[in-house]
Amino acid sequence: MSGINLNGNWKADWAIELHTISSIPLGGGVFDTTYTETGESLNKLKYHNDFSQISILAQKAVEFLKTRLVTPYLNVILPVPPSNIDRARQPVYEIAIEIGKSLNIFVDFDYLYKKKKTEQLKDITDPIEREEILKNSFGVKDLRYKDSKVLLFDDLYRSGATLREITKVLYENGRVQNVYVLTLTKTRTRR
Repeated sequence: MSGINLNGNWKADWAIELHTISSIPLGGGVFDTTYTETGESLNKLKYHNDFSQISILAQKAVEFLKTRLVTPYLNVILPVPPSNIDRARQPVYEIAIEIGKSLNIFVDFDYLYKKKKTEQLKDITDPIEREEILKNSFGVKDLRYKDSKVLLFDDLYRSGATLREITKVLYENGRVQNVYVLTLTKTRTRR
């Protein structure tokens, strides 16, 4: 299980699988999309409220993390704060809880926070515009993870702008030793 490497300002990174295999436009904004196994599970969870996928996705992440040499040395899992705070259930948080339980790693939901509300980025294709929107959007509560190894966890890697901004904050304001990034899937394009 090698994972897919991402590009960022962190120590090491992995996406477990690509999100899709192919996506063919049918017209009118409709696509015929073929997902990877992990991408299909994530799609069912996020867009069809199939919460049975949480344990499936968490197990994939746990199996993957067991192959990483750094896992026993991680001090905490930090899930990326959600962009859609109106959801009754937050998929990334719920998956992170299951990962933490299985690996006996603390999951901290109160450490990272959004300093300002940002629009959803999935429809913004310009990477510079994404970075501008995210600039100074995140904060950390204190120095509780100073000199620690942290796992930053998210469901989907698109351009990496959110993860890069949070990593910058973790290093500069949180003074963590190392940031490791894990996402369940990665898009085939960086939009």
